[in-house]
Amino acid sequence: MAKYDLVIIGSGPGGYVAGIRAGQWGLKTAVVEKDPFLGGTCLHVGCIPTKVFLHHADIYDNFLRAEEFGFEVTGVKVNWPAMLARKDRIVKKHAGGIGALFKKNKVDSIQGWGRIAGPGRVSVEKDGKITELETTYIMLATGSEARSLPGVEIDGKTVLTNREILAMPAIPKSMIVVGCGAVGVEFASIFKTFGSDVTLLEVMPKMVPLEDDDVSAELQKAFKKRGIRVELEAAVDSVKKNADGATVTYKDKGGKPQTLSAEKVLIAVGRRPMTENTGIEKTKAKVERGFVHTNAYLETAEPRLYAIGDIVAGLPQLAHAASMEGIIAVGRMAGKDVQPFDRKRCPNVTFCEPQIGSVGLTEKQAREAGFEVKTGKFPFLGNSKASILGQHEGFIKVVSEAKYSEILGVHAIGPLTTEIISEAVTALGLEATLDDMAATIHAHPTIWEAMGDAFNSVRGISINF
Repeated sequence: MAKYDLVIIGSGPGGYVAGIRAGQWGLKTAVVEKDPFLGGTCLHVGCIPTKVFLHHADIYDNFLRAEEFGFEVTGVKVNWPAMLARKDRIVKKHAGGIGALFKKNKVDSIQGWGRIAGPGRVSVEKDGKITELETTYIMLATGSEARSLPGVEIDGKTVLTNREILAMPAIPKSMIVVGCGAVGVEFASIFKTFGSDVTLLEVMPKMVPLEDDDVSAELQKAFKKRGIRVELEAAVDSVKKNADGATVTYKDKGGKPQTLSAEKVLIAVGRRPMTENTGIEKTKAKVERGFVHTNAYLETAEPRLYAIGDIVAGLPQLAHAASMEGIIAVGRMAGKDVQPFDRKRCPNVTFCEPQIGSVGLTEKQAREAGFEVKTGKFPFLGNSKASILGQHEGFIKVVSEAKYSEILGVHAIGPLTTEIISEAVTALGLEATLDDMAATIHAHPTIWEAMGDAFNSVRGISINF
């Protein structure tokens, strides 16, 4: 029986990062992966391929706007098979990179279905053969898969999830996207740019429901301007395939039945944890609706059993969250001084057009938490680099505590906001005040310098607007 300090089940961005860090800190580690490739959902059918398409859409959009920038461009076509091929090359490259990093850090990679066999034991099943591993610690990092709606059949050809839409052989003429979270708005943005007629249906009263209300309203305005139809408070009753695609029946915000038809329907209503048949049900760990309860160091109620990533109750289902959770958990095992996971310090980034980046409390959450709140907002209309890029839509909104000027949250929608939100993440992590950030020198001309104006806007003294 092979003996390890740590066995990780799952090689997604939580599992593989945890494995590498464990190797760096001297833990003899194995990562068990059910698929014949490393990287999990994020690398193969999630974050990375989606962002490849979003980048392609951004390039194509610049071609469509070429005249605005002084270029005469004609006859530009979308070569969808070439885009699929480039996406696959990027995914393959990075999957291979994980394998190389495992070798560099002396992490064993074992293919097969991993499950907890008992305290300090993990069984790995492959081709009917079971191998057992002995370990001091076990980490469950099995990730999630797309949820569907009751009675809705995902056939992978007409009715799709994030997995199948990435391999469509052609761009559809029309598409209905059910769900206005990050996945839904990103794919809506991609395919609208490539010429699809796109409609979004969302059961909640606003788009991107986790974001600040002002950001949600701005995105809805931007999508309307782009010609994307958005129906809020739309409760889907059924999705039925037909000869030309599928028909979606739903109740509008007034409760009146409505129908829409399209060539493709994307179901983007969230993700469910993959904890079935992992053996966790035989442990002391608390599991609720498939989600595993942990403390802030990702420890479960079962001694020496950790859980990270999309399966953890109450934590964001984000790749970068999973990676940090893995690092925290491994640090705990290795006796390192690590900080507990704080979801208020974890950024959200959505790569639709316009982009969204946010961290910390929304204005509504801050008021509900009892803070005396003061806010400021700086529009990209006043930013020179935004003018250069030809992207004036959106703003940065700062939520602060009125008495001590502590920054509670930053919410941005507009050009490059998925990148510039990094300053706000650092500011919250260091418990910075408005004075701290107002004294920070921001390079000019950059989109980033809009952050400086945004922090000053809380006091009504932004320079450029």
